Amino acid sequence: MTTAPTVSASGLTLRYGGTPALDDVSLRLREGVTGLLGPNGAGKTTLLRVLATAVPADRGAFTVLGHDPGTAAGRQEVRRLLGYLPQNPGFHPDFTAFTFVDYVAILKELTDRAARHREVRRVLEAVDLSDVRGTRIKRLSGGMRQRIALAAALIGDPGLLLLDEPTVGLDPEQRMRFRELIAHAGEGRTVLLSTHQTEDVAMLCHRVIVLARGRILFEGTPAELTARAAGRVWSSTERDPAARASWRTGLGTFRNVGEPPEGADLLDPTLEDGYLLVLDSEPAEVAPV
Repeated sequence: MTTAPTVSASGLTLRYGGTPALDDVSLRLREGVTGLLGPNGAGKTTLLRVLATAVPADRGAFTVLGHDPGTAAGRQEVRRLLGYLPQNPGFHPDFTAFTFVDYVAILKELTDRAARHREVRRVLEAVDLSDVRGTRIKRLSGGMRQRIALAAALIGDPGLLLLDEPTVGLDPEQRMRFRELIAHAGEGRTVLLSTHQTEDVAMLCHRVIVLARGRILFEGTPAELTARAAGRVWSSTERDPAARASWRTGLGTFRNVGEPPEGADLLDPTLEDGYLLVLDSEPAEVAPV
């Protein structure tokens, strides 16, 4: 891991009307995969859009690899250094995989046609889509479309990769394949992975940030988040009304999270347990973003 942060953000604040989308968010991102975990409406997409320079914050500042997007020149440099996979990538259905990624490469100012086409072939090969590069996007599966969007984000070998809910809607096999691609993408660059899937964070990330109501509630390692639930998860034959969360498992017993009664049958905590307890420290209502 590099010691200097790829992204340094301080006091990022953004409101939509009277609703806070980001509330004084400060963070440092370094090489590797960092998970941005939070419920729907927590502000995850807003934060990624701000870092991608798609929308400006009302207050606060950030830099990417030393460049300040607060200036026109700095913003242009930041856009050259990042790759962005939005939650809903826009595809022209009649584009082929190749022509779509080539179009993105043109937008990223790769003007030499031969060099640009080599780069397009490289990123399509990186996501294992070389054999369908001439196929129209409307004929490809959802998993393949997500990989095309990732290929487009990888154009130009960006130092910062922003991924917004990239595994939503994928079946288990597609999700496993996509996790492999994200893990590989995190080697030698900084990846910020927005998700509400705790299993994605547990399997991929060396750091995790929990965001709710536009505020950072936790920042640390997955092991540290899991440890938040140590001694606070237990098994019972009936639902414990004192538990903050409780559900019947496939074995017929109940898994409870919260403050266990004396003599409870304690269980090993998971990252999801720690995440639930961190969220429980905030009011239940989450502002829509």
